Amino acid sequence: MTRTDGGRRGRGPLWAQSIRFRLTVAYSAVLFGFAAVVLGGIYLALSATLDAEPLRPVTVSKVYQDADGAWQVKEGHEFAAADIRSVEAAVNYQLLENLRDYSVVALAGLLAAGLATGWWLSGRALRPIRDITAAARDISATDLSRRIGLAGPQDELRALSATIDDMLTRLEGAFTAQRRMVDDASHELRNPLAVIQANVDAVLAHDDSSPEARAQAGMVVTRAISRMTSLVEDLLASARRTSPAFADVDVDLAAVAGEAAEEYTVLAAERGLTLSRRLAPGPVVAGDPQALRRAVDNLLSNAVRLAPDGSALELATGSRGGWGWLALRDEGPGIAAGDQDRIFDRFGRPRSAPAGPPSQERRVGLGLAIVRQIAESHGGAAAVHSELGVGSTFVLWLPDRGSADADRRTAVPPAADPLGPRAAPAGAVTRR
Repeated sequence: MTRTDGGRRGRGPLWAQSIRFRLTVAYSAVLFGFAAVVLGGIYLALSATLDAEPLRPVTVSKVYQDADGAWQVKEGHEFAAADIRSVEAAVNYQLLENLRDYSVVALAGLLAAGLATGWWLSGRALRPIRDITAAARDISATDLSRRIGLAGPQDELRALSATIDDMLTRLEGAFTAQRRMVDDASHELRNPLAVIQANVDAVLAHDDSSPEARAQAGMVVTRAISRMTSLVEDLLASARRTSPAFADVDVDLAAVAGEAAEEYTVLAAERGLTLSRRLAPGPVVAGDPQALRRAVDNLLSNAVRLAPDGSALELATGSRGGWGWLALRDEGPGIAAGDQDRIFDRFGRPRSAPAGPPSQERRVGLGLAIVRQIAESHGGAAAVHSELGVGSTFVLWLPDRGSADADRRTAVPPAADPLGPRAAPAGAVTRR
């Protein structure tokens, strides 16, 4: 019978290809070989030290002494005789024969007992693996909630079970996040598509629409397309960063921040915002320059969109304790302490955001989620320091390869705001 698994072809019955059978055979073979060596050694040692040979008796006739004193052979009275040395050699020979026969019988019995014992022991040893296999068969990509939960001693199989359970927990979280992202992305794409469809049906598809109505509809469609483009770019950035196809290179964090600031200075000026730069040279990060640029773009895009008209933005870089940092400070509405972790979720919406115009509603979409993912995929972290009514500072912490403190870098980045604390503005914000 032939069996093919994973491209490998095995010959023989299925039970002969099992680990249990191989363990049984290996255990029995080792036990049988050890016993054979011991008994064989004893036999060879005895045969080498003992004088052993079959008994070779001689025929002896009885004699008697006649009346004249002469010795005469008694006819018909003969017997076999041997000297003492021949008898001892014969006894030794018989002993070795018996030892050989008994050894063969003992080895045969030992082989049978070894096979039975090995089969039982291997079955007990492999029972947890059968439980793990049965549980793994029941787990599918649509139901990852089941766990193996192997009981018993803290041995290697228990550790394997715990490792698989941890892996299933991570997979379940990844699948859940993926489904949630797909659902949210579908919802976010559906809204601009509905806006585009409504404007096309109501205005652009009719010849009698006024030029003003067409221009207004065109502006609405353009904004909807821009929203979809931004969302698609975020999705592509997320997929690209999780792909193993990219290669890390040394990236100058100040250079990346400077390039992004140059592009967003004009956009900020359109809303009366002042974007100042304080880019200290030196932080060098090993990573993907395009992904890091996308993270900075997302931070600047949110700041330009949400900061009050006429306020100031500050973009800065530096290094501290072996960690390179990039920080963006705004004078926006701020984020409550209970919502500061929530804004890094996909399509998260703070529960306690200050009231404001709809255009400044702090719904972050995928932007800050992508920022956090990029930071964590580079071995760093994303953080926010914010106060309602004062503003926020978003920080990217990344391992600085060019720092003299790289060898003393802590496992987690510093918790403090690298730009330092600031007081609430006393009055209206003054343009710079």
